Amino acid sequence: MTLLTTLSLLSTFLASPVVAQTWTSCNPLNTTDCPTDPALSTNHTYDFTTSSIGTTWNATAGSLKYSQTAGAYFTIATRGDAPTIRSKYYLFGGEVEVWMRAATGTGIVSSIVLQSDDLDEVDWEILGGNVTHVQSNYFGKGNTTSYDRAIWHPTSFQPQDDFHNYTTRWTKDEIEWYIDGASVRLLKSAEANGGKNFPQTPMDVRLGVWAGGDEDNPKDTVEWAGGQTDYEEGPFTMSIKSVRVKDYSEGKEYIYRDVTGSWDSIEIVPGNSTALKTLNAPPSLTASQRWNKLSPGGKIGVGSAVGVTSVALIVLAALYCVRQRKAGRRERAMADLAFERERTELSAYQMQMAKGNFAVSSKPF
Repeated sequence: MTLLTTLSLLSTFLASPVVAQTWTSCNPLNTTDCPTDPALSTNHTYDFTTSSIGTTWNATAGSLKYSQTAGAYFTIATRGDAPTIRSKYYLFGGEVEVWMRAATGTGIVSSIVLQSDDLDEVDWEILGGNVTHVQSNYFGKGNTTSYDRAIWHPTSFQPQDDFHNYTTRWTKDEIEWYIDGASVRLLKSAEANGGKNFPQTPMDVRLGVWAGGDEDNPKDTVEWAGGQTDYEEGPFTMSIKSVRVKDYSEGKEYIYRDVTGSWDSIEIVPGNSTALKTLNAPPSLTASQRWNKLSPGGKIGVGSAVGVTSVALIVLAALYCVRQRKAGRRERAMADLAFERERTELSAYQMQMAKGNFAVSSKPF
């Protein structure tokens, strides 16, 4: 269950604010001046076993590590850690499919969150201490007057032991949650307070892990998360191999045309989205690939330039060595002269001492 950090807990049952994942910087229900939402407008799979999160995600809290076998590691190593990533694009209807191995640990929560600017929200949450169930949930417009939306789904596996597929499919009329390809929940719009609490505005994707069992969290949150977290038992790591994201709408961006937050109030601006351009851009060539693409004449030109540059560098290095050698000789001569001067002064002083002639300074110490 996820709520916003700006909302107070209004119930003692299943309260769990996901501090790292859920927040909004501008609520279109309160103003018409919020920025537009850039659209994904395509279907794309992120394989974290072969690449990082790239330029279409933001790391909003903490940092990630990667491996070729387990993908992206979201790790709570010390108290206060809550590694989270957030997509730079939005979906207006669509699918989110995540291959995830949940983190272990009492009070540790692995989360998959879809959230809009006006606080529509669709969630998966898996507790580190619960090896038999996972939770699905949703919110509409940040409405937290009741906590009866969450459903715990029994599993035939331990979510912390291996990777499993958690998928959300969202349309104007319904939301469906799947585990390993099998539907476990279907929510019709009319079932969500007659549609008023049904998520219906463009949502981004947020993935992260947080400590619901932290001792500073409200008592109800700690209880929901399974108990108080002992950080000495960590680190606690959620792993994500891949994420497939599909936007059912096509356009450049999404605009709230009024403050109702309804599906019909959203305008789809035609054009290619920034995310689509970024994802379809050809990968950067390696140095060897750029060399192979050169014509024979171009390679000769590059080789000649490299040769000339190498000769110039050798000449400059030689001149530098000569200059340093001359400078060294001058420094040595000056040092020898100073040594001779000091030795002469010392001999004169010793002679005065032998004769009993002492000089007294008139300056105070």
